[in-house]
Amino acid sequence: MARNIEKDKQMRWERKQHILECALHAIAKKGVSSVEIKDIARESKISVGSVYTYFKSKDDILKEVARKGQEEYRVFTKNIAENSDMNSLDKLREICTIWLDLKSNWAYTILLQSVRSNETIHGELRDTVTRRFTRNLEPISAIIREGQENGTIKSGVPLEVAFYFVSLIQGLTLQRVPGYEIPVNIDVEGIIQLFAQKTH
Repeated sequence: MARNIEKDKQMRWERKQHILECALHAIAKKGVSSVEIKDIARESKISVGSVYTYFKSKDDILKEVARKGQEEYRVFTKNIAENSDMNSLDKLREICTIWLDLKSNWAYTILLQSVRSNETIHGELRDTVTRRFTRNLEPISAIIREGQENGTIKSGVPLEVAFYFVSLIQGLTLQRVPGYEIPVNIDVEGIIQLFAQKTH
């Protein structure tokens, strides 16, 4: 009996994650204001009623998609920032490489910018997403500071340099919308060299 309960919980969790992943793409394609539950259901290949089994409203889905993506990103960058086996430039290289390789990051970037700039979104969610975005600069800022201290990363206010780095790679992910990719090679090493301290 307990095994069936656990199996049911696991299946419900997996279905919820599937809905969130599909919602992300539906929102990115149609826009935060235009997307409806029926669009999310269609993208998920389930009924509208099934979506409502897991979420009360579109706003609930939007909040959860944003929270999930931003929290996963923080864990990802924090783990790399705290890796004592890597030097600062290698940490930036790792973040840049993995971020650009992840297939859904174009959609997350569109979602987060849409939430922050769309006046139809509740102000509390816009503030929350902006606060999380700013807080998520901290692990990158720590890497920048570490690199500046050991002379491998250019000088500048670490938080500002972190903001430039994140903005650059986010901007590049927007050029990777499936089916509409800009046919230009993205050279991770070239990106890293923009932040590296030149040695003479």
